[in-house]
Parts: sequence; structure tokens; C-alpha cells
Amino acid sequence: MEYTDGLLRGDGELSVGERELIATYVSALNACSFCTGAHRAYAEVFGIDGALIDALIEDFETAPVDERLRPVLAYVAKLNTLPSKLIKRDAQAVYDAGWSEAALYEAVQVCALFNMMNRIIEGTGVNFDYAEAPDGHPAAGSTPGDQAATYRRFGEMIEAMAKG
Repeated sequence: MEYTDGLLRGDGELSVGERELIATYVSALNACSFCTGAHRAYAEVFGIDGALIDALIEDFETAPVDERLRPVLAYVAKLNTLPSKLIKRDAQAVYDAGWSEAALYEAVQVCALFNMMNRIIEGTGVNFDYAEAPDGHPAAGSTPGDQAATYRRFGEMIEAMAKG
């Protein structure tokens, strides 16, 4: 969970909200309702509008995504669904929008992490949907400062539970 905390909460060119939006989008593309709902709540805590998230999940092409972020999300979607079809032009679109190679690497890492996490969640049968019970989410009513080390705390909780 330390890696997850560093990737999603650490310093980066992409904002924490943008990284959580990518986590949400990848999870939605993978039809993982648990991760979609969990990371949507975090994205909202970190300033991403819920209506934008809904629109993005519904239809990328018509979603009112910031033009600078659009090529990052397009890259992530292609990496998620057709990774062998990525070409230099896909990365160049990200760079042309003003992002660095480091920002693209952040987006790639979030996409990769959530492909793994989605499969762990789905493979172990977790089926809780935060969309149906948003008040049960740890981010409910919190601020960005409250969520600074979310994943590390979660890992510590799981470790403590395992030790009995």
C-alpha cells in the first residue's frame, strides 16, 4: 500500500484529483463497481466534479473534460483496452497538451495499478458498490488533508486484522 500511497497521494505533475479520476475511469472501463465508486469519492474530495465523472464514464467523446487532460485520458483508455495498439502519436498528443514524460508515466502507473487492483477485487468476489451507500465510504465528509495517507492507513488496518 506504500506504493499506492506514493503514486496517488505523493507529489506529481498530475494533481491528486486527476490521478483519482484516472483510477475511477480505468475502474469503470473494467466494470469494477467497487473501485469505480471508491475512487470516484476520492476524486470528488480532491476537486473533481461528480457530473464530469458521470459524463466521462458515459461517453468520453462528449464529456466536458479539460482539453489539456483529454489526451491523457485517451492514452489511458487505449492503454487499458488496446495496449499493443499504442503508437508514438498517442504519447505525442499528451506532450503537445503540455504534459511531461513524467506526467505520462504517472498516468501509465495509475492505469497499471488499477488493472491489477480491479482484478484482485473482482477475483476475490468483492461486490460492495459505494454508489449505493456513499455514506459508508471513508472519504464521506472528509477534506483532502484527511485523505493524505489513505492507502497506507488501509494497509495497516488490513495487517492488524490479519494478525488478529
